[in-house]
Amino acid sequence: MYRRIAEAESAVHNRAVDEIHFHEVGTMDAVADVVGVCLLMHLLQPDRVIVSPIHVGSGQVRCAHGILPVPAPATAHILRGVPTYGGTIEGELCTPTGAALLRHFAAEFGAMPVMEVQKIGYGMGKKEFPAANCVRVFLGESASRTEEICELKCNLDDMPPEHIAFAAETLLSAGALDVFTIPVGMKKNRPAVLLTVLCKEEQRSELTRLLFRHTTTLGVRVCRCERAVLDRSEKILETPYGTVRIKSASGFGTRRQKPEYEDIARIAHETGRSIREVLDELSL
Repeated sequence: MYRRIAEAESAVHNRAVDEIHFHEVGTMDAVADVVGVCLLMHLLQPDRVIVSPIHVGSGQVRCAHGILPVPAPATAHILRGVPTYGGTIEGELCTPTGAALLRHFAAEFGAMPVMEVQKIGYGMGKKEFPAANCVRVFLGESASRTEEICELKCNLDDMPPEHIAFAAETLLSAGALDVFTIPVGMKKNRPAVLLTVLCKEEQRSELTRLLFRHTTTLGVRVCRCERAVLDRSEKILETPYGTVRIKSASGFGTRRQKPEYEDIARIAHETGRSIREVLDELSL
């Protein structure tokens, strides 16, 4: 956190990082802010942090370097690429310390997502402003959601297996949500394959075209259906063998997570261990 602040101060002062001296951000209350937030995040272990666009305030602020415009230069540097706004409230509403904390922990910046709120926290400031001087945090689960998808189906009784495999790979590469086959029996007792493609409505025309191009079918059945989905996220776990992606899913009162198979398989190949041994060693 402090390295991010030091790099911002280094940029605005045109000095090397090891020549930077902390003023306000080096005081004990700023240290308490950083340590307290880091401890809180360590205890909560949220899967994802979303921050609303940051209200930085307007006007001027008096600091160790004199009177500066709001946001202060270091704050503005740290918040590059982050949605911010000034508004009509005069004063510094976001400090370099706050900017560094938000930038470090936020996975994204934007509107509050649909969620089932479980707890709410408030942090109140001491300065008097025309609006409430507080930071509010919602902790909860992503709301259960459903979406509409299409099923494209066709029966194939005159295609070699390798051609069907190629068609499935082509459909997946084109963006299909999933492609799978089921053995079926057709007229004249012919063994055949039922090829099913799951896709979004906007993909239907293109994937139907690919089905006709890469299979021998004379017709494609289209079924529109609703599916319930869990909210998904991914985080990176640092291990002695490199990074491992951890996929999480939550919603409908359940939560689960698992490591990315390709990452675990890579470690198993590199170390000569079995998949189970790698999972046990990494406590996954």
